[in-house]
Amino acid sequence: MSGLVKDNIFGSSGSVIEAAGGLSWQPVVTASTVTVSAGKGYFINTTSNACTITLPSSAEAGDQIILTDYARTWGTNAITIDSNGLLFQSETDAYIVDYDTSGQAVNLVYSGATVGWTPSSDIVNALEPVLPPTQRGMFAYGENASGKLSMKNLVNSSGVVAADVTGVGTARSGFSGAGYGFDKGIFAYGYTNTRVSMSNLVSNSGVIASDTTGVGTARNKVAAASYGLDKVIFAYGNSGSFTAISNLVSNSGVVSADVSGVGTVKMSGAAAGYGGDKAIFGFGYANGYPLISLTNLVNNVGVVAADTTGVGTARTSLGACRYGLDKAVFAYGESSSNKTAISNKVSNVGVVASDTAGVGTAKQDIGSSSFGGDQGIFGYGYNGGYSATSNKVSNVGTVASDTSGVGTTRRFNCGLGYSQTA
Repeated sequence: MSGLVKDNIFGSSGSVIEAAGGLSWQPVVTASTVTVSAGKGYFINTTSNACTITLPSSAEAGDQIILTDYARTWGTNAITIDSNGLLFQSETDAYIVDYDTSGQAVNLVYSGATVGWTPSSDIVNALEPVLPPTQRGMFAYGENASGKLSMKNLVNSSGVVAADVTGVGTARSGFSGAGYGFDKGIFAYGYTNTRVSMSNLVSNSGVIASDTTGVGTARNKVAAASYGLDKVIFAYGNSGSFTAISNLVSNSGVVSADVSGVGTVKMSGAAAGYGGDKAIFGFGYANGYPLISLTNLVNNVGVVAADTTGVGTARTSLGACRYGLDKAVFAYGESSSNKTAISNKVSNVGVVASDTAGVGTAKQDIGSSSFGGDQGIFGYGYNGGYSATSNKVSNVGTVASDTSGVGTTRRFNCGLGYSQTA
């Protein structure tokens, strides 16, 4: 038989392969098909495609194979097991055997000709990693009556907004930003006196770096959020016409080329992370300037999903931030009637709730950031005049009343969380 001595629970005789200890684990499988062997473990990565796994055509009692969901994507792209002429739990290979739960690991043991291959364990790792708590945040850039601005205001782990700090990088508005690499951030795109695709990295001490030449289509009114624990996605915006393109950012802050758009082309929406490793884009203007409330979910590998019918008041120029580690909230913005202070919570599975009555001064063109591990904050904006007030969001998603403004009043600013240090 093949397999490891320690796994030969039936004591079958025969030739047993040598192993220093444990199964012989193979390189990560990314192909759509693979033939596996007894005595080995396989990490099956279905990020890009489903995978059919063909078991050995012959086996002896005690043969063992382990299959593991490498990227937690079996729920999106399942694996199918072909028992290759042998029985699988007493059934022939005419039956379809799928495993389609993210995080699953399957330990297959051959029990003999009567029952065939049997899962001795079929478990799901329920403890998905969650984004390490971001303790500090910042608001940066924007514009007011004096023009485009290049400045920042740091937010400490208690949500206190600090005074202006002279900015680094080209003054601009209508851009976006989010955290990457667990404790850093990136601002990108926007409008100077023209649409740009430049970016500025933010260190884990809140220092904004000088401009980096842009990658991807120059545009403004773009939105951004963290996904996959440590990466960022920018999407949608106005390049002279409305777009649905996206640009992924690696966990080292490198912006990728354009990815073809998914969903309704739009601008002036908002985005936030949810579920620990996913993101959601929502609201804004669609082509022709109708206000919308539809959303697009982003999975943990940065793939944007098709439109989800909107919930809540359609509006534009709002903000969004993460709270409670794995949930999000959209708030404020301009509806067809006027500026609003309403909010819509997003659950940890990406479901948007109906409107919650507004708290604080109705406004639009605001920035947002996470802080304090599991809280958020909205700041600045336009309420009929340029504003510097802020509104905290608790770890259960409750938006607080206005906090008196600190720093230069402005609109079209952006916020992001950075630093794991309180």
